Amino acid sequence: MHARLRNTEIYFDVDGMGLVPDGPSMRDKRPALVIHGGPGGEHSDLKSAFKPLCEQLQLIYFDHRGQGRSARGDPTLYTLDENVEDMEALRQHLGLGPIVSLGTSYGGMVAMAHAARYPAAVSHLVLMVTASHAGFNALARQHVAQHGTLEQVTVCQALWSGQLDTVEKMRHYYEVMGPLYAKKYDAVAAGLTRGRSIFSPEAINRAFAPGGFLQSFDLRPELHRITAPTLLLAGRHDWICPPVLSEEIAGLIPGARLKVFEHSSHSLRVDEPERLIAEVAAFTAN
Repeated sequence: MHARLRNTEIYFDVDGMGLVPDGPSMRDKRPALVIHGGPGGEHSDLKSAFKPLCEQLQLIYFDHRGQGRSARGDPTLYTLDENVEDMEALRQHLGLGPIVSLGTSYGGMVAMAHAARYPAAVSHLVLMVTASHAGFNALARQHVAQHGTLEQVTVCQALWSGQLDTVEKMRHYYEVMGPLYAKKYDAVAAGLTRGRSIFSPEAINRAFAPGGFLQSFDLRPELHRITAPTLLLAGRHDWICPPVLSEEIAGLIPGARLKVFEHSSHSLRVDEPERLIAEVAAFTAN
């Protein structure tokens, strides 16, 4: 499905009923917007992992502008600020009240900025393996330099120099970096995921290349505006958004709670999927 809004077309997909039979009455499920990471990726790799949440939530996935199945357009508008405004426009387009906001990695950056700028639009905020400012790049560079293989160091240099300029290079990047993204990395399963994913080189380079918006953003001054109950989930061994960054966010959002997954890297849904679902379900139940 596509929503035409803000001079673009955003692809979205809905998993689960919003109104369900419950004994003698009908019950509303809370709508949840699921915000994918990247940039340069899309929503589809989240579906299998988050499917169990449909028991409790109506999950609404979408692709950021210029990515996945959403429309391409002016690459200068492939930015965090535009993604936030697109997310809010989609919420309004769908006629939704306050939403559960589930943001992972870059999607967490979009989710927290949206919750800060549109506090009344969010009922619950879940931020998974994310960061609130550009300092995550230096920590990631340091981790790869100390713990990465030569090939991992090389593909990360391509990431931060803006040279992941083809779909093939992006697929190779994720293949090489897979063992750092997940402690329980499964090459066969990851290959299937890459094979069915749509990659968007322009979006990732607009973010990470020298001068890219993820090289200078800082959401910390805005985080005190978030009013929604907030849960942060971090992976102890995360190479790109380590727990110290979630600790920082938790200290800046009033009342935020932090849970660290001791056996996970960046991909909680691969390393500790059952706990991931249990934590999100318990948090969004009330």
